[in-house]
Amino acid sequence: VQLVESGGGSVQTGGSLRLSCAASGYMVGPYLMGWFRRAPGEEREGVAVIGNDGSTECAVSVKGRFTISKDNAKNTLDLQMNSLKAEATANYYCAASSREYYGSRWALETQRLYDSWGQGIQVTVSS
Repeated sequence: VQLVESGGGSVQTGGSLRLSCAASGYMVGPYLMGWFRRAPGEEREGVAVIGNDGSTECAVSVKGRFTISKDNAKNTLDLQMNSLKAEATANYYCAASSREYYGSRWALETQRLYDSWGQGIQVTVSS
């Protein structure tokens, strides 16, 4: 399984970015996947997850501003990030599970569910 993130970069507060994760050796549709991030000096945390049935869960801090989705035709996992705040500055990671779980808070908080991880991509939000 190979996961390659794209779409990161620098943006001003209030701006938008769309992250994409291209998967190879893996089909995004049937399995649990998620986006995680690690800010400088912090532990990696869950941002948003999406299950095999399309159910989603996201961190309270991004609810209403971030949307996770899968594109089965392109075999990608995407994260649309709107109204970005400085605290969103972090390295963002795509993660894939081999489990056919639905998206839930437990899936957001349990990183051991995910078997494969991308290299990460930097997102910087500045005022």
